[in-house]
Amino acid sequence: MEEVEQVRLALGLDRENFYLYGQSWGGLLAIEYALKYQQHLKGLIISNMMASIPQYNAYAHAVLMPGMDPVALAEIQQYEAAGDYENPRYMALLIEHHYVHHVLRMPAEVWPDPVNRAFKHINAAIYVPMQGPSELGASGKLVDWDRTADLARIAVPTLVVGAQYDTMDPKHMKWMADAVGHGRYLYCPNGSHMALYDDQAVYFRGLIQFIQDVDAGRF
Repeated sequence: MEEVEQVRLALGLDRENFYLYGQSWGGLLAIEYALKYQQHLKGLIISNMMASIPQYNAYAHAVLMPGMDPVALAEIQQYEAAGDYENPRYMALLIEHHYVHHVLRMPAEVWPDPVNRAFKHINAAIYVPMQGPSELGASGKLVDWDRTADLARIAVPTLVVGAQYDTMDPKHMKWMADAVGHGRYLYCPNGSHMALYDDQAVYFRGLIQFIQDVDAGRF
């Protein structure tokens, strides 16, 4: 959060021109930044991120996991129990039975290059302690993070993006848009956690419209 503030200062941005966009973990970071530094923001975009890791985990266990092949899920959980996260079979199972359904709804063979590069360069020494071993719920240091009670303190124009097939509960993200002081919800009916790729037209039309409306004083 403080690094974001350093970048803002270095670029000379302020509430006249500073939109903060955060997707997934970036959305968590954007919420934290806004709660401390919203006086510097013109607008806030929280993309595909719930305001509560406990509620994210509850959604994963109640909705996502029951929809998976139970044999594959059991094998995934066996690898996790053994801490065998580096096993190629573990990630192969996750991609086939979870990621291509809820993280990015495209065949993994045609995932965009930026996505492949991101996965290739994940630093497990940071990712696993913070998030846990995968996107199938969270079990790391963030496991108790919850800002649901604080969202009303965010008063700047805020766009919250949710998607039907997301790893995150789209109903919760609709609630977030209502919970902040001046919120709008953008729903991507064909999107997943990376709706910016798999429901691209809806996603960017809504994002651009939000920025234009705030710039024009129509929000």
